[in-house]
Amino acid sequence: MCLAVPLKIMEIKDNGLAVGEYQGVQVEFSTLLLDEPQVGKYAIVHAGTAIEMLDEKDALETIALLEEMTRHGSD
Repeated sequence: MCLAVPLKIMEIKDNGLAVGEYQGVQVEFSTLLLDEPQVGKYAIVHAGTAIEMLDEKDALETIALLEEMTRHGSD
């Protein structure tokens, strides 16, 4: 099973890469499929590539669901 994770864009680099953050972990990923990546916005990232921008409300809901799954998985 594959999972795409919402990352908050923290930095955009000149080479089509960006740095995003999830739960305090920073990840570098490609932004080449995005029209207008922006620092402070959220992107869905799968296999090192941002595939779509996501509004903050949807991103935070998804993050909450992922965290809930993680908590239940450790019971």
